[in-house]
Parts: sequence; C-alpha cells; structure tokens
Amino acid sequence: MIQIAVFASGNGSNAQRLAEYFAQTNHATVAAIYCNNPKAFVIQRAESLNIPLVLFNREQLCNDDNFILNDLKSRNIHLIVLAGFLWLMPQSIIKAYHARIINIHPALLPLYGGKGMYGSKVHESVIANSDKQSGITIHLVDEVYDNGEVLFQATCPVTPDDTPESLAVKIHKLEYKYYPEVVDDYLSGINT
Repeated sequence: MIQIAVFASGNGSNAQRLAEYFAQTNHATVAAIYCNNPKAFVIQRAESLNIPLVLFNREQLCNDDNFILNDLKSRNIHLIVLAGFLWLMPQSIIKAYHARIINIHPALLPLYGGKGMYGSKVHESVIANSDKQSGITIHLVDEVYDNGEVLFQATCPVTPDDTPESLAVKIHKLEYKYYPEVVDDYLSGINT
C-alpha cells in the first residue's frame, strides 16, 4: 500500500478530505500528518481520524541530522502532500522525494504565488485586481515557492459581489473535489 504523508499548518480541512478519500481505497493511505503549528486545528483532526501526528519546529525540519526526513523514511512514506503547509520544504527533503511532493495553491499560478501568498491574502489580491476568475493549482514542489510543474488547474468565476470569504468558499469546493483525485491519479506513476 502506498504511504502518504500530509503536511499542514492550520485548519486541516484538506488533510481531512485526503485522509477520508484514501481510507475508501485499497491502494493508498494517509500514514501520518505532519504539523509545524502546535495551535493548529489539524492536530485535532489527526486525532479524530486516528492518524499518527508528528509535531515539529523549524529546527527539526531543516537541521542537518534530518529529523523529519528520517521520520518519513521510518514510516516508508512514498508521497508527501502539502495541505496548507506554509513553510518552504528544505532541499534535503526535496532531493529525497524528487517529483514526489505535491502542493495545492488557492489561485491560478503563476498568478498570486510566492512567499506570503496564501489563504485570504490570495483572495484579497484576486478581488483587488478585479479578476474575472480564480481557481486552484495543484503542482509539484521544488526549491521555490509555488514554482514546480503544474499537474492540474480548475477555475471558478469571481463575481462583482464576491468577498475574500465568499471566494474562499468557492476555492475550498474546488480543493475538496479535485485534490484527492489528482493525488490519486499521480500515484499511478510512482514507483514504490
């Protein structure tokens, strides 16, 4: 069975959706949730889903003794999926999991990407620029924020009466629908 690690920094709704989706399959599972924020609600989600949680700090992610990388290997993780994880992955993990780290971004990259562009900041920018559409981008992770190969994009309209909050609802619907499916499709090309 393919072992998936989900990294999250916040609420964890996408992490939960991924875990529930793969719990219904017989070829992959969310084996662990990794979180860098001790106050994140994803911690409660991991507990309620009975999924092991690894809580870590920046030192443990980026240090030379590769605490997180060693933990991933000890769990026989095949794929890393970022679900609202706000830190840049260190080079050691990107190298060890080349083309096996997937991220979702709440905009149509290359628009509104890069460091500091996440969540409501993205939606506020889309609305401030009077864009007629927004959407999601699912992409591979490399050494630069929101820069890796695009695997999938889906769009939704932005109407004149949209607020950052109403746009967030539209974006979440796209995320919940497509993220697990795109990750699942990608798994077919992974050598375990």
